[in-house]
Amino acid sequence: MPDNRLLVIDDEPDVAATVGRVARRAGFDTIVTTDGADFLERAWSWEPTVMVLDLAMPDVDGREILAELARRSSKAHILIVSGFERPEIEEAMAAGRAAGLNMAGILEKPLRIDSLRAALRAIYDDAELISAEDTRAALERGEFFLHYQPKVSLRTLRPAGVEALARWRHPQRGLISPDSFIPVMEAGGVMDRFTPHVIGQAVAQARTWRDQNLDIGIAVNVSGGSFDRLRLDDIIGQRCREQGVDPACLTVEITETAAMVNVAEAIDGMRRLRAMGVRISIDDFGTGYSSLVQLHRLPFSEVKIDKSFVLDCDINPESQVIVRTIVSLAHNLGLKVVAEGVETAGISDQLLAAGCDIVQGYHYGRPMAADALGDWLRGFGRPARDIPARIGAAP
Repeated sequence: MPDNRLLVIDDEPDVAATVGRVARRAGFDTIVTTDGADFLERAWSWEPTVMVLDLAMPDVDGREILAELARRSSKAHILIVSGFERPEIEEAMAAGRAAGLNMAGILEKPLRIDSLRAALRAIYDDAELISAEDTRAALERGEFFLHYQPKVSLRTLRPAGVEALARWRHPQRGLISPDSFIPVMEAGGVMDRFTPHVIGQAVAQARTWRDQNLDIGIAVNVSGGSFDRLRLDDIIGQRCREQGVDPACLTVEITETAAMVNVAEAIDGMRRLRAMGVRISIDDFGTGYSSLVQLHRLPFSEVKIDKSFVLDCDINPESQVIVRTIVSLAHNLGLKVVAEGVETAGISDQLLAAGCDIVQGYHYGRPMAADALGDWLRGFGRPARDIPARIGAAP
């Protein structure tokens, strides 16, 4: 289905964090903000497909935002969330529709998770579905490419690698995110062709950056099924020989759940990769049914905390406890800890206090094209005191 990007504005941190967490789990790439000017800027630069807008905020009038969205002919689905009385909300909905906006529904406060999920599902169901055959044809046409999101060491504020993120530039539908096409590929048996393609692009990019004197490691996500079926060591070895690149520049990310499906085979595959110098990262840690002690049987080198625990760790005590526990256990086992979904300075500060090693997220840099990422990396030649302001404004 088409790319799904969701933009949230709400002055209540708990509500905003909840909307963001539920939306991400529903397959939406999500940005949360509390600032009206920032919301409108992102509405044009990021082009969200869905907006969740609070009508009643102390410093922002949601109805004025609706009027501005109408003036600029926004095509996004708009969900209104508000504690206003029902007639006031319906009046705003009617005004939005009359102005040509796509008013998708109402979410009343206190927010109910089931109502939010139902509203997001309805938007999904309205989207045109993607078939496995669509993805096969796109692969043949070369429509898939990679964006790269930087990772930063919390202690030094220096680049610590990048994660390769697949994108699909569809000739009619525009840019499509992996949340929309990866599940289709996995269900349709396309991943075993797609994975070598992604690895090949990442290795070629590593060679290009090396030739530009930019020595940076690249992490590549691999589905559990492809990890079991493919000889990744052979694929990576061949691609690296073709490009003259050391396999040690790569990190393979596999989810916690996938790693535990067939532990014996996972251990064998990981050991072959580690023998080549490839690092192994356990992605989405904390969402599966295993423990870190169980996972330590596998020869991996880092833990990546699932972003559902990171996104509200600055305001949610339970998330703070989970993050600190994972960091402590991982360090005691000699493992690095990476946190994704770092969108604010408050989250970054909380992770630093917890002892997290590496972070990635919009606060440091959005996923970007290879050329833009190269420029971003070159910017780190300035004094360290300048880095926080620059990374917060990364493209």
